[in-house]
Amino acid sequence: MNGSPPPTPSPASAAHWTRWVPALRVVRGYRREWLGHDLLAGLVLTAVLIPVGMGYAQASGLPPIHGLYATVLPLLAYALFGPSRVLVLGPDSTLAAVIAAIILPLAAGSPGRALALAGALALLTAAFQVLLGLARLGMVADLLSKPIRLGFMNAIAFTVIISQLPGLLGARGVSGSIPDRVVALVAIVRDGLVSPTAVAFGLGSLVALLLLRRWRPRWPAVLLVVVAATALSALLLRHGDADLPILGTIPRGLPLPAWPGIGWHDVVALAPGALIIALLSLADTSVLSRTLAARDGSRVDQNQEMVALGLANAAAGLFQGFPVSSSSSRTPVAEAAGARTQLTGVFGAAGIVAVLVLAPGLLQTMPIALLSAVVIVACLSFADPKGLWALRRQRRVEFLLALVCFAGVVLLGVLEGIGLGIGLSLMVLIWNTWHPYSAVLVRVDGRKGFHDALRHPTGRTVPGLVLFRWDAPLFFANAEVFRERALQALDEAPTPAVWLVVAADAMTDIDTTAAESLGELMAELRQRQVQLHLAGLKGPVRDRLFHYGLTPDLTEARFSPTVGAAVNLYRATHPVNWKDWDED
Repeated sequence: MNGSPPPTPSPASAAHWTRWVPALRVVRGYRREWLGHDLLAGLVLTAVLIPVGMGYAQASGLPPIHGLYATVLPLLAYALFGPSRVLVLGPDSTLAAVIAAIILPLAAGSPGRALALAGALALLTAAFQVLLGLARLGMVADLLSKPIRLGFMNAIAFTVIISQLPGLLGARGVSGSIPDRVVALVAIVRDGLVSPTAVAFGLGSLVALLLLRRWRPRWPAVLLVVVAATALSALLLRHGDADLPILGTIPRGLPLPAWPGIGWHDVVALAPGALIIALLSLADTSVLSRTLAARDGSRVDQNQEMVALGLANAAAGLFQGFPVSSSSSRTPVAEAAGARTQLTGVFGAAGIVAVLVLAPGLLQTMPIALLSAVVIVACLSFADPKGLWALRRQRRVEFLLALVCFAGVVLLGVLEGIGLGIGLSLMVLIWNTWHPYSAVLVRVDGRKGFHDALRHPTGRTVPGLVLFRWDAPLFFANAEVFRERALQALDEAPTPAVWLVVAADAMTDIDTTAAESLGELMAELRQRQVQLHLAGLKGPVRDRLFHYGLTPDLTEARFSPTVGAAVNLYRATHPVNWKDWDED
């Protein structure tokens, strides 16, 4: 009927839209008193995002201005689709070395090609992230275990710091492997290519940032140092001191959206790196968003987080940017400034656009050495040498994994180092599953249950009964190890064995190869006149054994719900001269 109000969307429909576009929920519940807080936090965020974004672009091997392009659109995209209340996205120091390692060898010295590759890398990363989110496969980031993350983060910090030292010295950036960069740095110093003015700006900014972070953590350190250094640089340049590399003239406004011009062979070359970046971003973002949600008692859908991150990277790729991630350094800045919602990110993006459109000249006298100092301080904030060393005390094998990942990233490259770390981690996992822990169980006076004989050497055994515990699923790789250890337990028993009871609580699966090996073990036990019993085996696994056709030997009587029940059944059918401590 004409003039009638539009139909009200159903609750299910509204919930669907607010799930995929959380900004709708924010708008619906927004309070007027939040606006001032979000606006102020956005302005503070703008002052931090500009130098940091340009610095990370420089660390990625790209012109600094593109760090701003990679900041504005992702902030707006995440404000629409991101589930976290105040999470800040943008260029990230962790990803800078990864991006540089991926695109610079393919760019062959061409800045235009490097930009196209960076945009394509962001779009490929976005595709992986959206697919992971829609398929609810966020758990694949678990491949990046703690040792790999520690080794990687410390190696990235070391790599990025080395890459920024030429800028700190006022010299041109150098490329190549870390040993090549170190050799080039030595040559820069030896040949007198260092700019004293740039060194003064770089080291002065570095010291000021570190001191302010330590003694005045609530102050906007980056803003203060950037304003002071840029103003001083403008003053010196006005008086004719030209020995200072600066940003120079930068384009006004934002670029138009464009599809990166690359070939199919470039897509194939970029895909592995894009997957690594997607996993790294997932690991960082999921931890940070969960931490923020825990503070206000809310929950964050990690799969929606991945979709939002993917859409933000797609926006970056279409507007001459590069892959972005969440920021554990800029998010606390927004929080400390009073941010209430993602409108803070919108105001921060608007502030950057205002500078690019209305006053791009404010940035042209910013020293390159200042940007290098900002990046180095950021790297020092996420480097964790203490955590790496603590791993040595906690578990030596994982410490070695972290060292291998560190050395691999530094000496071989980012992707190669991460791949090496993941490969070795999977090998350790396979080895541990291949050779799991097993134990002979004994009864300890005064303690309930049955316990590891190695940890309780004074424990007692029931004559003729061997209790053998296997702490893993039984499958093709460890079936023979299981058989050998079970027979070894029989051979080392203090009295001739009549029953072998396997404590099978941890046997969550038995495949056909393991079942065949189990049948061979039962045949061997039959020759020794020993019966095999299974205690604590889960119902579905027991059903599988019956399905495999092992029932002639493994009848229902051979299964007991617990080890204690198996021991009681043995004592009831085999009178032995043995008395338990709790029978007095």
